[in-house]
Amino acid sequence: MSNPVIHSTTIGCAFIWAILTRVIHCSANPHSPNGLTLCRLSSTIRPRLAKRGYFMRIDSVYSELTLKNEAKMALLVMDGLGDIATAAMDYKTPLEAANTPNLDALAKDSAMGRLIPAAHGITPGSGPGHLGLFGYDPLEYEVGRGVIEALGLGLELRPGDVAARANFCTLDADGLVTDRRAGRIETELCEERCAKLSEHIKQIGDAEVVITPGKGHRFVVIFRGADLAGPLSDTDPHREGLPIAETQPDNPDCAKAQKAAKLIGQFYEAALPLLAGMEPANGFLMRGIAHQPEIPLFAERYAMRPACLAVYPMYKGLAQLVGMTKHEGPQTIEEQFARYAELYDEYEFFFVHYKYTDMHGEDGNFDAKIKAIEDFDKALPILLEKKPDVIAITGDHSTPCALKGHSWHPQPVVLHSNTSGSDKLDRFTETNSNRGSLGIIEAKHLIRLMQANALMFDKFGA
Repeated sequence: MSNPVIHSTTIGCAFIWAILTRVIHCSANPHSPNGLTLCRLSSTIRPRLAKRGYFMRIDSVYSELTLKNEAKMALLVMDGLGDIATAAMDYKTPLEAANTPNLDALAKDSAMGRLIPAAHGITPGSGPGHLGLFGYDPLEYEVGRGVIEALGLGLELRPGDVAARANFCTLDADGLVTDRRAGRIETELCEERCAKLSEHIKQIGDAEVVITPGKGHRFVVIFRGADLAGPLSDTDPHREGLPIAETQPDNPDCAKAQKAAKLIGQFYEAALPLLAGMEPANGFLMRGIAHQPEIPLFAERYAMRPACLAVYPMYKGLAQLVGMTKHEGPQTIEEQFARYAELYDEYEFFFVHYKYTDMHGEDGNFDAKIKAIEDFDKALPILLEKKPDVIAITGDHSTPCALKGHSWHPQPVVLHSNTSGSDKLDRFTETNSNRGSLGIIEAKHLIRLMQANALMFDKFGA
């Protein structure tokens, strides 16, 4: 014989679930003829949300809960920090093999976890990786690498400009790419090559061509003319042994993008003969060919004044894109941390970028990546002399030495504040990050956790 209490409870739960299901259905489809009046966000349910109609965007909720309290935060990005343990390296990652007493001391009083840079299984570029760390969904805000690099070099982008990030490369006699980075030539040689191209190519068709050297083998090309747009596919084949790829519009029906693709083809026809016989930089590859998108500013989104301390143009460009103030000058991590201390009273949020973990990961140099991590660790006490209220240390993606490139593996993160609590783990490593209380989360949520740790949010609901 059935228990009447259990039976009535089951009926009650089923009824409640049915009501909730209809509310959710009606929220998604407010014009449904079977909808319940309960589903509208009326003033009796939540007065401050009523003006948003049927949908409650999470960013709007965060904005309403934000409390300005002048807390200080530092996001320290060790580019490409994450790695994978392999038998060849005794099942250790560079972070695990490195001697990092300062990072480990911080980790003992912190929460740890891992960040998915874009989405499960997606290998991100540096642009999406950093936008996620800045709290922007990288799948919603797509920004071409050329735009980022151009802004980082201090170049003005006008409406309709199409920008490309370019790498000098090495081509063999058959036109195949033998080194995608031209042996990482020095900046001086890059400047010479760019000067030669600029001298001979000032215009292609009806478009002005602006060529600007960056650091090492990198430079930027801007096509400035009427009726141009991106995004376009890379001319970089992304591995050696292949020819330079022909760029194509992402949207084949876009006439402006088709025109831009044709101009780039003509640019190659004019530029490659000028570089012939000039090995190792006798060719070039283009990536992230696009125009500048609209994106919400960091200060408006998070109610904090942000500063950027980065060495490489691309990361300055990413910061500038969201409205961070970039500070020029520092060339080493020690100098970057020292400048942070000088600027401490002027900003609430500091983004500090460190490139060399990624660089050595891409070279597959395990020992050099260890040294880069140890160099960062040695410099960390400079920043800790003026310790911010919240510190997050992570990567923008993983760059495993075994893969010699970016990967989809979640990067480790350590989050420290007076309210973070301790995960009772004695080292900052990938293995310990797997055990941490933050779990495995999307990178776009990190900055909100930093704000929460700074006590920047009021309570939600009664």
